[in-house]
Amino acid sequence: MASLAFSATGTNVFPSYMTVSDSPRHARVGCTSAKADLKKKGKTRDLTITNVATELRPLVSPPAKEVAGEGKLVAWTSIQQERWEGELVVEGEIPQWLNGTYLRNGPGLWHLGDYNFRHLFDGYATLVRLHFENGRLVMGHRQIESEAYKAAKKSNKLCYREFSEVPKHDNFLSYIGDLANLFSGASLTDNANTGVVKLGDGRVVCLTETIKGSIVVDPDTLDTLGKFDYSDSLGGLIHSAHPIVTDKEFFTLLPDLVNPGYLVVKMEPGTNERKVIGRVSCRGGPSPGWVHSFPITEHYIIVPEMPLRYCAQNLLKAEPTPLYKFEWHPDSKGFIHVMCKASGNIVASVEVPLFVTFHFINAYEEKDEDGRVTAIIADCCEHNSDTTILDKLRLENLRSYSGDDVLPDARVGRFIIPFNGSPNGKLVAALNPDEHGRGMDMCSINPAFLGKKYRYAYACGAERPCNFPNTLTKLDLFEGKAKNWYDEGAVPSEPFFVARPGATEEDDGVVISMISDKNGEGYALILDGSSFEEIARAKFPYGLPYGLHGCWVPKK
Repeated sequence: MASLAFSATGTNVFPSYMTVSDSPRHARVGCTSAKADLKKKGKTRDLTITNVATELRPLVSPPAKEVAGEGKLVAWTSIQQERWEGELVVEGEIPQWLNGTYLRNGPGLWHLGDYNFRHLFDGYATLVRLHFENGRLVMGHRQIESEAYKAAKKSNKLCYREFSEVPKHDNFLSYIGDLANLFSGASLTDNANTGVVKLGDGRVVCLTETIKGSIVVDPDTLDTLGKFDYSDSLGGLIHSAHPIVTDKEFFTLLPDLVNPGYLVVKMEPGTNERKVIGRVSCRGGPSPGWVHSFPITEHYIIVPEMPLRYCAQNLLKAEPTPLYKFEWHPDSKGFIHVMCKASGNIVASVEVPLFVTFHFINAYEEKDEDGRVTAIIADCCEHNSDTTILDKLRLENLRSYSGDDVLPDARVGRFIIPFNGSPNGKLVAALNPDEHGRGMDMCSINPAFLGKKYRYAYACGAERPCNFPNTLTKLDLFEGKAKNWYDEGAVPSEPFFVARPGATEEDDGVVISMISDKNGEGYALILDGSSFEEIARAKFPYGLPYGLHGCWVPKK
């Protein structure tokens, strides 16, 4: 079996900044005519090239043809080298107030030697850094050095259980040993390939759904600093991949697979100790529903109980089932629970229509004229209770797109949870799904409106036909309208909103996304948060794999 495709020359190289005047030769690296490119896209606005990329180092391409997939789209290919950093060409103008670092995490290495992983969620984590300062942009990326990644790199084989991958067993005894390690959590991956958050004390942590996969990184160098060890005695093997994190708060959910339910916990800034706020017992099903994310309001924590439930039997199987570690239980119904932050008491628990969601967008409290809470509104990217979205994210499906319209429909699902004692809540579309092409996922809002009534959200929608969300979409939930950015053949990652310091309007800021282009390349894109028009882009030295979620680290 071939060795891992890592570039020795790319692992310890950190070039210095260069401008056009520093080196005309380097000005050609990664630099094409900005005006020509825009004319091809039907744009007429003039852009000025202000900076250039630093010199590129030798690259290592994925070794197998099937890794690269059909065509030149690099979204579903492994990262070309373990590490790179350099200043990029900026076409257009980055606002001078945008000073800080956008970090994006996601699976970026989907093969070991000549063995290709199955699913989008399996890949070893690649952390990408966009550092903005005074209109200039430096990009870097690096693999997160989890134990799972280091063991795979050393032995050239899978050593831990990933989303759909299980280590190959040499004999029956090794299989039994792996099962024992599964129950203890030892064989579960710590491959932190899903999200990245900045804690209130400034530490930056990369996360996945296994609790052991919480890893501290340096946002400036992207160095892996070590495991984030929780100092409490709560234990557990899994948690929500998306905690709610602000400078003052940290909330997450711990599913209880033995006595089906969820522990709702919080953690104070500067500590590693989780404290229990309360517990929610499941109302249906043999196990808790999958909780990839959840929302909060000013006074409440919303706990979704989805009928797509964790399945111990599927977890034990060596080969993935169609729903992987989960099982669809429509007869167990769907529920939404509301817990008071202060007391831990459950103030509402309602049955809702069947639903499937990975990502909640936001939630807020509806109040009457006397200020009393009458209902909770919780919005999410909802897949019309269709579980096939999981199978559509197999790499084979993503790489073999033939032009047919195969992306399952999705919408902005709005839960309405009444506070009048009613046993039932509602699930409706917050706006006409045709506004965003009946595709919806990977969302962000202005963080100042977390848990509050809000108007705007930014997400990935669809320009049909497609097999994956392929637009950036600004949602106006007051007007029920959407505005879409689209580059034919390209795949954008999560649009991330950064507010302008001192802004008074909700959409006063910029939206950052990383684009995997159809020509095998990629670029960082900056959109105006209000007009949703492009104001700048910066071409990467080579196309990057698709990424998942990010965070903003302001300049110190």
